[in-house]
Amino acid sequence: MQTIDKSLIRKVKRHDRIARWAITLAGITIIASVVAILLLIVSVTLPLFRGARAEILTETTLPAGLSAKDVLSLDVDLVELGQGAGNDSLTAYVLSKDSNFTFFDLFGNNRDYKVLGREQATPPAGSKSRTISFVERFAGSMYSLLWSDGSILLVEVELSPHFDETGQRSVKHELHTWAELPAMGNDTPLKALARRSEEGTTTFVKLLPDNKISITQQTNVETLLGEKETKSSQLMIEEGIPGPISSMTMDRAGKTLYVGTTNGCLMRWEISNDGRIDYSEIVRAFRDDRTITSLAMVFGDASLAVGDSKGEVTTWFEIRNGNSRKLRLIHKLSKHDKAVNDILPSSRDKSLLSLGGEGTVNLDYTTSEKQLLSVVNSESISKIGYAPRGNALIGLDNQNHLVVWKIDCPHPEISLAALFGKVHYEGYAEPAYKWQTTGDEPKFSLVPIIFGTLKSTLYAMYFAVPLALFGAVYVSHFTTPGFKRTIKPIVEIMAAVPSVVIGFLLLLWLAPLMGKWLVAVFAGMATLPITFVLFMILWQQIRKFDWAKRLEHGYEFMVLVPVIVIGALLAVWMEHPMEVLLFQGNFKQWLFNVTQKPYDPLNSLVVAFGLGFAIIPIIFSIAEDALSSIPHDLTAASLVMGASRWQTLWRIILPSASPGIFAAVMIGFGRAVGETMIVFMATGNTPILDLSPFNGFRTLSANIAVEITEAPVNGTLYRVLFLCAVLLFLLTFLLNTLAELVRQHLRKRYGRY
Repeated sequence: MQTIDKSLIRKVKRHDRIARWAITLAGITIIASVVAILLLIVSVTLPLFRGARAEILTETTLPAGLSAKDVLSLDVDLVELGQGAGNDSLTAYVLSKDSNFTFFDLFGNNRDYKVLGREQATPPAGSKSRTISFVERFAGSMYSLLWSDGSILLVEVELSPHFDETGQRSVKHELHTWAELPAMGNDTPLKALARRSEEGTTTFVKLLPDNKISITQQTNVETLLGEKETKSSQLMIEEGIPGPISSMTMDRAGKTLYVGTTNGCLMRWEISNDGRIDYSEIVRAFRDDRTITSLAMVFGDASLAVGDSKGEVTTWFEIRNGNSRKLRLIHKLSKHDKAVNDILPSSRDKSLLSLGGEGTVNLDYTTSEKQLLSVVNSESISKIGYAPRGNALIGLDNQNHLVVWKIDCPHPEISLAALFGKVHYEGYAEPAYKWQTTGDEPKFSLVPIIFGTLKSTLYAMYFAVPLALFGAVYVSHFTTPGFKRTIKPIVEIMAAVPSVVIGFLLLLWLAPLMGKWLVAVFAGMATLPITFVLFMILWQQIRKFDWAKRLEHGYEFMVLVPVIVIGALLAVWMEHPMEVLLFQGNFKQWLFNVTQKPYDPLNSLVVAFGLGFAIIPIIFSIAEDALSSIPHDLTAASLVMGASRWQTLWRIILPSASPGIFAAVMIGFGRAVGETMIVFMATGNTPILDLSPFNGFRTLSANIAVEITEAPVNGTLYRVLFLCAVLLFLLTFLLNTLAELVRQHLRKRYGRY
């Protein structure tokens, strides 16, 4: 009797336990890593959807000698250095009627402050007035000052916090005068605006008591002798104004003047460099004759924010339709209970503050019409200030009470509607899905990106699935074993070709070649099937010979290769005559005339061939394994019963192998969805919604690759790109889950072999 080596059994069992624990640990590690990656990208994405927050930083009273009734304007500047609250700088300043800017430093959560100093705005030369009757603030820290005698001054407030060698914080304040206009005539304006363009042209606008508008433009010019002189022009607008003027504003360059009336009309005038009116328009903004109480230019100077006596805040901008131009109501923002007293646009983005007569302050983002927050104080706020960085708000009530709120709103432009809905952007005639991360109004619609991902995948699948599946069927059940052993490794080696190499070839070789022979490509879609059908008709006569019958047993490709070559050459030969006959000799020009879109060399067809080439080996290999795994007994029984090879394939083999075939297709689909380098290099990366095969697109993966280098860490673009990664993960997860459910259903239906 043979003895049992117990030590060997113990050794085998020990090795089995070690292997089991090692495999278990590796599996848990892989699952934990995938979950950790998912949690990471989700954690970076979630702050996009966190709402804005406002917390009180400090509450205090106005400095001694100042009264709320004498304050014309106030502002605040919060500099967060990220080195602890003690190093942050919080500076406020107020402008009083006596033309003094009073600066004071606030110290956080207490009622103390330190007066840093005062700067007095000096009226224009010759003016004896020391009292300001009207002030208009724009572009954050620019002020148009109107003195009681009618003279105008354009000044800018500059604050520059800094630290000395000991780390002691201090704030330097300066007042810069950019332009001035002495009083002219006996008329005292009710309101005044002043703007200075980058070219040095200064525009002064005065609202006169008789509802007339006076425009004075000063331009610095250089004479032939090299001397500088000021050229001045004057313009009076006194006709065509439909009602008493209640408010007015201008863009920063002083080129466009907007006016609102007490009967709900909006007017605009475009002023040329030589002081003439180039364009004018009157719009009946509100049919109920409500008073337009406040106007302000939204950041970028393309949109006009309008506040009215009904408490509504709206934004308007110009819509062009052919040669026509019209100012139109575009966005409606959060409503106040009483009239809108003031509107303060952000100096950095499309958000703006609005102050209602009830003392409520609303912060809205104009593009998405999203209300970011609403600040309600126990006392009614009469004046507000908005920090240039958009991170602080200061309010003043009639009892000299000052409150400063810290505003935390890192991603105001993001909402579900902005990401997945149509948005009416500046300069567009209607709402649209747009992705464009540059400019004054960033656009973060993910719809074109998701569409591009699906478009590239579907085009690639249209090309790859038929070739891969037909090839798998032929290799598994029609060719000889020797040819199968040769061709399958060759096809599988195709999967080892780096995607960057495929993208490189598409970019530099296939795209120019297809652009040259584009008509031949489409002609080949007709000549190849026709040539094949004609050959099959001819083959029915040739196969009567024994040598031809021997080719049908696994060597059909030897005959079909020349047929394919003949079909391709026929397409090339027909290319020029077809282009002349059907497309007036120039297909690309014909395409542009019909679609009004130029032919893009890096288009969907190029990607279909390249991406299809990348996924064919995956689909082919898995499908061929599934087809080859069908027991030979089933096929033999079918053939013995008199079924042909095609009948056996269609009725027995394909249903039995359908779970594996479907899995192969879905794995190829997932590979195409996640591909980066091919779609990055072989498309124009244009995020557009267009099914045309002659246009490019942008996919989720390529979008991450294109934009990530320009995305500041933890910025809006940075987090949106992580959202793209989350969507890509969810898309592949859903596809794989669906594929598994369908595969299990097919296995139950057709059995498991």
